[in-house]
Formats: sequence, structure tokens, C-alpha cells
Amino acid sequence: MDIKELLKKQTQDFPQKKAIIFEEETITFPQLKENTFKLANFFLKLGIRKEDRIAIYLSNTPQNIFSQLTTFSIGAVCVPLDFMLTEEEIIHFVNHSGAKILIIQPKKGINLENIKKSCPNLKEIISIQKDWEKILKEESSNEPEVNIEEEKVAAIFYTSGSTGHPKGVMLTFRHFDNPIKCIDFHLKLTNKDILLCGGVPFSHIGGLDYLLLMVYYGQTLVLMERFHPLEFLKNIQKYKVTIFWIVPSMYVAILPLKEYEKFDLSSLKYAVVFGAPSSPILLKRFRQICPKAHLLNGWGMTETSAPSCVLPPGIEKIESVGRFFPGMQAKIVDEEGNSLGLNQVGELWVKGEGVMVGYYKEEQLTKEVLTEDGWLKTGDLAKYDQDGLFYIVGRKKDMIKVAGEIVFSPEVEEKILLHPKIKEAAVIGVSDKLRGEVPKAFVVLKGEVDLCKEELKEFLKQHLAHFKIPHYFEFIKELPKTRSGKIDKHKLCLQEENGSLIRKGFFYDAKRSSS
Repeated sequence: MDIKELLKKQTQDFPQKKAIIFEEETITFPQLKENTFKLANFFLKLGIRKEDRIAIYLSNTPQNIFSQLTTFSIGAVCVPLDFMLTEEEIIHFVNHSGAKILIIQPKKGINLENIKKSCPNLKEIISIQKDWEKILKEESSNEPEVNIEEEKVAAIFYTSGSTGHPKGVMLTFRHFDNPIKCIDFHLKLTNKDILLCGGVPFSHIGGLDYLLLMVYYGQTLVLMERFHPLEFLKNIQKYKVTIFWIVPSMYVAILPLKEYEKFDLSSLKYAVVFGAPSSPILLKRFRQICPKAHLLNGWGMTETSAPSCVLPPGIEKIESVGRFFPGMQAKIVDEEGNSLGLNQVGELWVKGEGVMVGYYKEEQLTKEVLTEDGWLKTGDLAKYDQDGLFYIVGRKKDMIKVAGEIVFSPEVEEKILLHPKIKEAAVIGVSDKLRGEVPKAFVVLKGEVDLCKEELKEFLKQHLAHFKIPHYFEFIKELPKTRSGKIDKHKLCLQEENGSLIRKGFFYDAKRSSS
């Protein structure tokens, strides 16, 4: 994908159209192109060339969009950093990526002098508070004379949160075509669609997809710096949003709002969820306020330049993540790598044009997940049915072996969420001398309601086989989340390994917890 050419095209096709709406501020496609090209010429004057890395540490603002599009427009490598990172983590990722430029937003606890001293490769730190207006005022908006090579690396996304060790996923400019092809194959969007990015960070592949759709189709992007449930609904109504994608925890935050049924969400064509296999319950609840919208599940990873799989509109099996588009192949395999048949659960392997180049500076780790013939071992457990629809059962690490019986934690979580007093739940496996492993559930209640272990166990007996019912329950204030809003089971597992049942900010009321 050539971002520079797309910006020129949309400017010509839509000279008055709004590209971005942010806090009542509007930015047209000509303004988007102009600001992007000005920043591009500034970088070229600094000596930035193709394949040089540019790190971006910004919240979800227009400046973040300009910075990413600029990097792509000059053939440099974008390194988007999570805005929740600490100074120490910023230094680590800047050094690991070898970034020459750091674009940064002032934030408490971040010392620019410390970063400069600790990152010898950095040529320049650009503060959007001090430097931004001067650059846009003084630089030329002429088209940067750079040709984009599709096979060159365009971005390094550091995956983090739920799997521990952060890995730099390398995606090329050609990879950017993958989400467009997948979405276009299943949903057939047009330039009249209106996007709402309500908190999915631009450091996440799901955030990048909003930018790619905006510049590819010429769509208007309504941008929120962070997720606020009420503001999210207001924006859908005010701007007649037609499509969004959010993670399950965001649906969880919307549904308890007393006002949510009062909003006019009739403009919605597609409401998409990603990030967890237990989301069908949330989607079904959300359907009450937008009955005409297609509620869709989907699947993909940073490593597959997501999305790779989407549930086609009109299919009522919301629990399915849908079908892969023609550019990607998929199969379900056993532990020896042998292909499995209909409705058999195994690891999902995928192959095709969306699969990453590899992990940056992680040759051995790349070899562990990519086979010699190009199959990516996703680590997700899945199955498919007679209609070619795929279902994510959980991560391999979500499989709990209880005295020889297999328990998939997402299934248990889904049944726990059926209880009317429960807002959120996460299930992990913990060691047990007799059975090897047993499930443990972390439960978040709705408001000030009361619920004890015995009552919850009796409820689950109606929905689960006895060996699937958690042996331990911990009632907590909130579940730890990754930056993209997914439940961070890695933190829960670490806490169990460390033997600490009280973690600052999460646990409360020991009387409610029993084992």
C-alpha cells in the first residue's frame, strides 16, 4: 500500500470532505495530506531515509495520525509505542528498534533528557508541545520525492501485555493491503461509511486498521483520545457512525449505562468485537439497541496483519469468528502438526499474504512460530464446522487439564457471565496435587450486589460439567487489562505463581473470597 499516493487521490476526489473529527475539530483530506507532507519534508531534511525507524509515543490524537502517515509516506519504518509505557520501557524499545527519531507527547514521569542520554541512536526528539506548530508553519507541503517499495518493512509493532515478553512484529507495506482485502471481501465498505475509533490505540494493529480504511476508501474517522462509554454512544448518534470495532471489555463498560437504550444508533451497519471468544453474550445484549446492525465477530493477530477472518453479515452464529478471506489459508492441527477434521479442536495454523516477515531481532523465536513452508503457529485453539466457519476455543495456555479432562477457560467464562450479578470474569488453571490442574475464576460483580462462592457454584451446575466448574473463586474490583482492553491473564497467572492473593488496585473484601 502506497499511503502517499492514497492521500493524493483522496485529496483530489474529496477536496472538501472531513478526514478526521476530533473533539469538535475537523481536518479535511487536503489538510491531512498537507500536514503529512510538511512533516515528511522535515524528516527528509533531518536525513531520515528509507528503512530508518521513527518511534511514536503519542496518545490517540491527530498528531499521531500525521506521524504514522508521514513515516509511511517516506518509506521509513514506523515504531508505534503504547502511550502507557514507562520511561524505562520507552528507552528499551527505542534502543531495540534503533529508532533515529522519537515523536513524543509530554507526560508525567517521562524525562526527555534521560531518554536522549540513554538512546545513542536517536538523532532527534520531537515534542508535539514545543516543536509541532513550528514544523507545520515553516516546512513545505510539496510531495516528498520517495518511491515506496512494497516488500520493505513499514512497521514494527511491539506486541505486549497478555503473553509476557514483547516481540517486534515486522509488517511490510504489502501487508497493509491485507486488512483492506479481508474487510472488503466480507463487508463491502464505501467512502460513505463513517468510522469511530473509540479507544483502540494506534500502537495496536486494530488502531492502524482505522487509518488504513480512512485513507484507502476516503472515509471520515471520528476519533476519541480514550474510551468513555457514554461519549462513545453520543458520537455514534451525533456523527451517524456506520462501523466500529472494540474489545469485549468496552462492551462490558457500555451495557450497564442507564442511558444506553435511549441513544439512536440506527446509523450503525456493523458493530464488531475482537479479542475474546466469550464475546457472543455481549454482542447479543448490545443488539437490543441496534437491531438493524450486523453484529460481527472476527479474528486476527498482529502477526497476521489483522483482521484475517470475519463473520459474514447475515450469519447468526455470533459465536463464530467467521471465514478467512481468499488471501489466507487456515488449518487445525494436533500436537504433532497433523490436520484435524470437522469440529475437532486443535491449534490454528494460518498461511498467506497476511503473515508477518518475522520478529525483529528474534530469529530463533521466529523459527519457533513460522514453519519452513510458511505456516504460522498462532497458539490459538480452534475448530471449524461444515459451513467453513471457524470458532476460537481459547489460547493453548487457556487449556486446563483436570485429571485428564480438558477444560477450555473461555467456555467457563462464558457460562459465568450468564449470571445476572456478574460483570466480568476470567478463568485460569492453577496447580492441584490431586488433579494436576483445576480452574480458578476471578469475578467482577455489578455494582454493590452480593454473591458468594456457593451460590455461584450452584448456578454453574446448570451449565457446566462438574469438572469444568472452578474450584476457586476470587471476587475482585476489576480485571487487569492490556492497553488494547483485553483481559491480561498473564498478570493473573504471575500473581498465582508468586503466591500473592492481594495485588494493589485489584483485590478486595477477603470475606467474599473462598477456596
